[in-house]
Parts: sequence; C-alpha cells; structure tokens
Amino acid sequence: MSKPAPLSLAQPQAPHGGRVTAWAAIWSLAFLLAVTLYLLRSNTGWLSAWPDDWIVPFASWMSALMAWMKGNLSWLTRAIASVLDLPLQIAFGLLAKPLKLWGIPLPTLSWLGVISAAIIAGHAAGGLRLAALMAACFGYIALFGQWQGAMLTLALILISVPLCVLTGLLLGVAAWRFPKLERLAVTPALDLMQTIPTFAYLIPMLILFGNSPVSAMIATSIFATPPMVRATMVALSRIPSEIADFAVMAGCTPRQKLWRVLIPTARPLLMVGVNQVIMLALNMVIISSMIGAGGLGYDVLLALRALKIGQGMEAGFAIVVLAIALDRLSQAFAYRGGRPVHHEGVGLVARHPHLVLALAVLAATTLASLVLPALAKIPAGWTLSTAPWWKAGVDWITVHFFDLIEALRVGLLVYVLNPIRAFCEAIPWFAALVLLVLAGYRLAGWRLALLVGLLVLFCASSGLWQKTMSTVYLCGVSAVLAMLIGMPIGVWASRSDRVFRIIEPVVDTLQTLPSFCFIIPIVMLFRVGDVTALIATVSFAIVPAIRYTNHGLRQVPPTLIEAAKTAGCTRWQTFRLVQWPMALPEIMLGINQTILLSLSMIIICAMIGTRDLGQEVFIALAKADAGRGIVAGLAIAFIGIIADRLIGGASAKARQRLG
Repeated sequence: MSKPAPLSLAQPQAPHGGRVTAWAAIWSLAFLLAVTLYLLRSNTGWLSAWPDDWIVPFASWMSALMAWMKGNLSWLTRAIASVLDLPLQIAFGLLAKPLKLWGIPLPTLSWLGVISAAIIAGHAAGGLRLAALMAACFGYIALFGQWQGAMLTLALILISVPLCVLTGLLLGVAAWRFPKLERLAVTPALDLMQTIPTFAYLIPMLILFGNSPVSAMIATSIFATPPMVRATMVALSRIPSEIADFAVMAGCTPRQKLWRVLIPTARPLLMVGVNQVIMLALNMVIISSMIGAGGLGYDVLLALRALKIGQGMEAGFAIVVLAIALDRLSQAFAYRGGRPVHHEGVGLVARHPHLVLALAVLAATTLASLVLPALAKIPAGWTLSTAPWWKAGVDWITVHFFDLIEALRVGLLVYVLNPIRAFCEAIPWFAALVLLVLAGYRLAGWRLALLVGLLVLFCASSGLWQKTMSTVYLCGVSAVLAMLIGMPIGVWASRSDRVFRIIEPVVDTLQTLPSFCFIIPIVMLFRVGDVTALIATVSFAIVPAIRYTNHGLRQVPPTLIEAAKTAGCTRWQTFRLVQWPMALPEIMLGINQTILLSLSMIIICAMIGTRDLGQEVFIALAKADAGRGIVAGLAIAFIGIIADRLIGGASAKARQRLG
C-alpha cells in the first residue's frame, strides 16, 4: 500500500475548503440554536430568561461601597473640594460674578477686555484671520445676551482643562515608561472611561462631593482626561530614537531627557490632545449642569425642561461658538512654529508682546469699568434675541406640516421601531452569548471571545438584560440609519471638492453642537418618544460616517485608481473593486465611532421618554442611587466595548487581507 503524497503549497484547495466548510457548519449550528431558542423562548426556561434567583446584586454592592466611601472618606473628599474650590471661585470671580477673597473684593474683568484679549490671543496664534474669528465668536456671545453663562462655562473650562492636561500627561508618561502598566491597567481603564455614559460620572460625584460646581468640575475632568493620556503615549512612542540617544550623549539625566527633550519634541501631538480635552470638557458642560455647574449648560437644560426652543437654541449656539473659538485657538497653538530664540538682555515686552498687550488691555478696561457700568456688564438694550424667530419657525412648521409629521411619527413607531424593539427584547441571553462569543473567536481568537462572553454575562446576571436589548435596539437602528445616510454623503464628498467644501462646515457645526440642542427642536415637532430619540441620535451620530468615508476614499493611492482605469475598469468597477475595498478599514472605524456616538446620545434621550439603560441611569441620578446608576452605566459601556472590539477585529482582518 503506497503512502499518500504529502500536501504541498500547490495543493491548498482542500484544506482551505475544509476550513470554510467547518466554519459554515459551526455558524449554521449557532444560528439554528439561536432561532430555536427564540421560537421556543417561553418553554426553554433559564436558557431564554435569566432567572431572578441567579441575579447578582452588583447594584447593592456598589451602593454599599459608595456609602462606605462617603462615611469613611469624607475628610478626603472635603479636602479635595476645598483645594479645587479656591481656583474655581477665583475664576468665577474674575470672569462672571463678583467675589470676595479673604475679605478683599475681586473686580470682574470687563467684557470688552475679555473680547480684546481673545482677539490678541488669536492674532498671536494664527494671525489676522484667527483674530477676526475670535472677534466674531466672542462678539456673538456678547451681542445675543449669553455673556454671563458663557463666562461661567469658560471659568469651569479654564480650571478643568489644566487639571486634565497635567493628570493625562503624568499618566501617559507612566504608561509609556512601563508597557505592562499600559497593557494591564491604563488601556482597559481608558476604554471603560470613554464608553461609560456621561450621566454615570455624575452619580458618584454627587454622592461624594454634593451638588456644587466642584462636583461638576471633577466629573468633567475625569471624562475629558483620556484623550490626553492617549495623545501622550502616542506622541512619546513616535519620537525618533536618535533624539533620545542624542539627549543621553549630551549628558542628560532621565528626568532631563524626558522634560527638556522628549516632551518639547512631542509638543505638536500633545497640543492635539489638549484640543480634544477642551472639546470633551465643553461636551460635558451641559451634563454636569445637573449637579451644579451652571453656565450655558444650565441654560440649555432649563430650556429643554420648559420646552423653550428659542432660549435653548440660543444657549446651545453660544456653546458651539465658544467651542469653535477654543478649538481653533488650541489648534493654532498646536501647529504654530517653534518659539523664537531668546537672547540675554531682551525685555519682557519684546519676549512676550501679545501677552503683555492682553494683560494691559484687561487691566485698563477693568479699571474703566469701575466708573463706566456699561463696561462691567453689557446693557440689556445692546443685546439681541433670536428666541422669537426660533419659536415662530417651529410653530409655522407645526401648523403647516402637522399631518405629515404625525403620519411619519406614527408610521415609524408602528411599522418599524415597535416591531424591532419587540424582537430585540425577546432575544434569549444564551443565544446572544453564543453568537457573540463565536464572532469574537472568529475575528480575534479566544481572548476576545472570553472578554465578550464575560461582558454579556454581566448584562444578563445584573438583571438588566431586557433594558440592555432595548438600548441595543435603538442604538442599532440609529447607527444603521446614520450610516445609510452618511456613507453616501461621504462618497459624494470624496468625488467632488466643491461638494466637500459645502459639507465640511455643516459637519463641523454638527460635531460641535451640544447633544441637547439636537433634542429641543425635534421634541417640539415630534413630541417625546422613540421617534424623537431616533432622529436626534441619527443627527448627532452621522458625522463619523461622513468623515471617515470621505477620508478613507481620498486616501486610496492614485496609482491604484490609474491601474484600474488602464485595465479597462469602468468608473463603477473602479469604485467597487478598488476604492471601496481599500477604504474599508477606515470606513469601519467610522462605523465604530457612529455606534459609540449613538450610544452616548441615546443615554441623553432618556430625558425624552425612552425606556432603556439610559432611563436607569437617569432615574438613579434623580434618586442619588449610586449602585443602580453605576451598574446601568457599566452595562452601556460594555455594549460599546463589545461593538468596538468586534468591529476592530473585523477591521484588522480587512487590513490583513489588503496587506
């Protein structure tokens, strides 16, 4: 009997075909099990519904932990609050409201001086064009009567951002120097912090620090720190080794090499992290207004509760304008050229002319405001209001298109949303566990499968499975709809520079507009409920779908496109066979971001009547129930982590296929 011929590289078909057949069989069995459990869910007992006797009391444990911390660490929380309250009150006193510090009254900076200082800073960072933008942004805030709230918000940002930057820089340096610390602690913590809903940050802060601006500042700082940590790790890892070697050769100690060579070299990317910190801090302003932040966020919140669309949109646009000003200013400082060389004997004015001029203008206008009240506070007669126009516009749309809007609302609710909700809420936990674990193993191996399995088990064992699936339903529908609308727009923008120039400012505005501002006009038209949440979430989450699709398609090498044309491909074939596959990894990152933004927005939509994990967090905040809120927040975060890891695994496989 002859021996079988050994397999060679020329005979790959049978093994490859066998693997495909095996996986097809495994997937077929998994889907058959899931369908069987779904159809027989009323008769399959614990395989479909997690038994009440098996529920793990995570919420009670969390509540007990928070109660212990409040009872035994009150001395620490009071000390932290006292330390942070002093600079915060000084900032409030200088920018927004009179304050006595140790019995000495502090004069509030003149609004004209603040605007002038912003213009001078813009000119220092980006020239006349940026100076004009700063004048327009701060002039808008003053003209439309939002100065007081904007200055309270700016004061909170000015204290929170340095705290975030310093903390993030130190953590990033530690993670860079100790890779095991990064892998085992820092990266998982950052993933959790960036997926846990914003509301969940407020509950422990409210319990430990009370309802105060300090609580809001701490919550804002925790929420906005992760980008700085990541930027520091990436910036330090990208520094060429030659620079570090040169520092050693020059006789620098490890500390000198880090702070005098590496950190200054990484400054441009670090400033990008600072920019992201500012944006996230502004995004947290409205949420933190629920625990005492005040400012523009509180104005938007009051308008939403009273359904005053005009006042809410005015305050919301003031946040947008402030965000644009700070965003452009921080970006300009990030990309500005190196500092000039300072020679001995050069005076302070010559070294820092813009800083000296700004301080002089602030001092002069503030002193003048002591005798000219119009410089201390903007007279009401100088301001305008667009609130009546917003209300009139919504009223006109409601009167003339009520039947169409109502038909659309009822149709979406009855024929689309309610059936999908019913289907998702009825999915057995065991079926979801099997399918997701299998997907994790197929995409990235046993570690991802184990992680996904543990996170799914947490959602089921905490007794929140039905609300978890309600969240998945609304997030999934919103993300799919955002991608179906956003990806074609991104394709269109990638093919035409003129279209891109039109779409870019719209996308920038949507990205900086506070999430609450998406809700206010839609509530006025569609009332509370899932339809309003769907439209608001799609509007908020569509930006990454447009941006990443456009960016991915524009990054395809022109040589590949020319090669496809030379081979005789039509325009459609070139797009389908070359451009889309090459851009797919980038597009999948956009899908990932769309899902995460949908999750963050759906939590906010709990304020307008959705029934999911967001409602759990919102109720817990209202009742100061730490355990309930934290567990629901973790369940939301775990949904985001599962989606992020699975999509990341699929993206890695796509990149591997494309080489």
